[in-house]
Formats: sequence, C-alpha cells, structure tokens
Amino acid sequence: IVAGTDIVQWLMKNLSIEDPVEAIHLGSLIAAQGYIFPISDHVLTMKDDGTFYRFQAPYFWPSNCWEPENTDYAIYLCKRTMQNKARLELADYEAENLARLQRAFARKWEFIFMQAEAQVKIDRKKDKTERKILDSQERAFWDVHRPVPGCVNTTEMDIRKCRRLKNPQKVKKSVYGVTEESQSQSPVHIPAQPVRKTTKEDIRKQITFLNAQIDRHCLKMSKVAESLIAYTEQYVEYDPLITPAEPSNPWISDDITLWDMEMSKEPSQQRVKRWGFSFDEILKDQVGRDQFLRFLESEFSSENLRFWLAVQDLKKQPLQDVAKRVEEIWQEFLAPGAQSAINLDSHSYEITSQNVKDGGRYTFEDAQEHIYKLMKSDSYARFLRSNAYQDLLLAKKKGKSKRGYRMTTPFQRS
Repeated sequence: IVAGTDIVQWLMKNLSIEDPVEAIHLGSLIAAQGYIFPISDHVLTMKDDGTFYRFQAPYFWPSNCWEPENTDYAIYLCKRTMQNKARLELADYEAENLARLQRAFARKWEFIFMQAEAQVKIDRKKDKTERKILDSQERAFWDVHRPVPGCVNTTEMDIRKCRRLKNPQKVKKSVYGVTEESQSQSPVHIPAQPVRKTTKEDIRKQITFLNAQIDRHCLKMSKVAESLIAYTEQYVEYDPLITPAEPSNPWISDDITLWDMEMSKEPSQQRVKRWGFSFDEILKDQVGRDQFLRFLESEFSSENLRFWLAVQDLKKQPLQDVAKRVEEIWQEFLAPGAQSAINLDSHSYEITSQNVKDGGRYTFEDAQEHIYKLMKSDSYARFLRSNAYQDLLLAKKKGKSKRGYRMTTPFQRS
C-alpha cells in the first residue's frame, strides 16, 4: 500500500518531471490502465493526497491481453451479492448491470450462480487479509474492463482498427475457470501465428457483422438536438437556476407559502402538472403514486400498480427475506386462484413461473416490465383524462390565484 503523494513524488524523481501536474497526469494514465488502483474508490485516477493505492497483481495486468466477456462479469457480480459485507455492496450501476445480465443469460443463469457459489466457498477458506486484498484486486480489474458510467474505457478499441487486425494477440480463457461451452472468456499470451489468407467463412462472418451494424438504430444529430431542446423547454420551469422557484424559497425570502403547502401535504400545481409529462414522473412521486392508486381502486383495477410496487420493494429486501417475499407476491398476484390476479401474456407467465422455482430479487422482472407497459399505454392515459386528475390540476390553479397576495406581502420582522 502506498499513498498518492508518494507515487507522484517517485514519478517526479525517477522520470525527471518538474511539473507535479504532469506527474499526476502520468499516474492517472497508469491507474486507468489498471496497474495501480485506489483502495476505496471505483474511479481509477491519481490524486496527490493521502489516498491509499495498491499495485495490481501481475495476473490481472492488461498487458496479459485480457478480453473478459459478460458471463465472467455476471459471476463476479453474483459473488458480490452473496457476501453480506458493506465494502462489497453493489453500486447502483452494478445492480443495473446485474439485472441486465440476468435477463440476457436467463437460460444459463443457474450455471452462472453455481460458479459464483463455488468461488465464494473457495474464497472463504483463505486468510481474511488475503481475501480482502484479492477482493480489491478483482474489483479494480473490473473497474478497468467495466468502468463506472462516465469514466473512459481504456480497453475499448475503435471498430475500424478491429476490422484491420490480421493477427490479434487476444485469446479467450475463463477468468474463473469456467469450462462450459460459450462461457465468458479471458485471454492469455500466445505466440504469434503466421498470417493466413481470408477464407469464404471469414467473409460470411464479416457480412453478417456488417448487416447487424446496418440494422442498429441510429439517430441523426438534428433529431437528438430537437429532443434535447424539447426536454429542456419542458423542464425549464423546474430548474431554480433558470426559473425562480414558485413559491419562493422561505430561507432566502420573506414568503412562507412553501411551508404552508408542506404542512397541508397537498401537491403543488407544478407537481401535479409534472405527473402528466411521463409515466415515470408519476411513479417516482409518492403523492403521485397514491393519487394514481386511488384512481385505479375506483376502477377496480389497482392490482397492476400494487404488483409493480411490490416487485420494486422486493429488490430492496435483505437477502434472507427475498425467498419469502417472492412466494408472497406469487400467491397474491400470479398463483392459480390468486386474490389479486394480474393479466400476463403466456410467454411472461411461463418465464416467471420458472424463475419462482429459484426465487431472487429479479424473479418478476419480465412480469413487471409487461405490467409497466400495460399501465403506461392504458391506465396512465385514462388517469390523465379522468376527472380526478383534471379536478386536482384545476384546484391547484385556483388555490394558487387565491394565495397570490402573499407573494407581495412582506413578512414583518420583529
């Protein structure tokens, strides 16, 4: 273990660097490649302070031409979820990646889970200090190959360069010793092979690849700009840096209307109006969800939203409570003769019924997505047209006009 300041000073001394900024930049490049890494941060960068760094084990060096795939990453994330330690908890982006991988590898997820369990059992036999060091080295390896959103992926190669490679030095070999066919692979060194002539099979593969690229959905920059401008114009009144807040902030003005509104626990006009922007806006607002649920109850169709909320809550449950909660949700909404049965298509129901046999936080992912689309296309549209929403919106407008005089009446200081 070494501090960031020591690394910067060593670089300046041994490489004859006069400017500390240049030394920090060079150190950041080395860290970004994964040769050194911060012990308590996912962002691989060099800081000229007391931040502690550790040197990566040679096995994980990028010079070994690693090329790990998604199943190796899935095994790694599964291992993290099995260990109830605060330092190994998944970050938000890692939890999203795990959910996406679980959907992508649904057919062989059991095998991936078994591999992760086997690795955890092996790790538990190791010394505590050794286990901590290995965990940090493994985490740093994946921070290089699956970086935090917003960080540069130093292992990514331009597709044009990939197509020109005649003698790639990357061969796939499993990080965790997975031997099943089509499992994730990670490369090792091999001697250079003679360049061979392109065959018909190579041409066919290239044609297939290029056809797949043609089918990818691409947007013109003009369309992207239009969407961004439209989004900005829609939300401009909710940005206090651009539009003055209404009612004004009571901490920097003499108007206490905001506190009165909070005490009344009634949504403001801006808040009610925002529910109409998108289905996600009403779902992420607690008051909006309550109003939407009340509307659905009036139409005797609240089971869809209650199911969606139950699945969201399931994802936050402690690991020991997950299996029990999965069974409760199944019995309430999906089992034959369920009290609050929901309508699923046969495909989603079949997948969900299989997932329930080995319940996890994302057992109902397909069913939840199906119900989400149903509510978005049907229930949500009817809610916006309903008298309940229109009356609520109009009531807020009237309330605003009645309270308007308070905005111009200064608060008398004692």
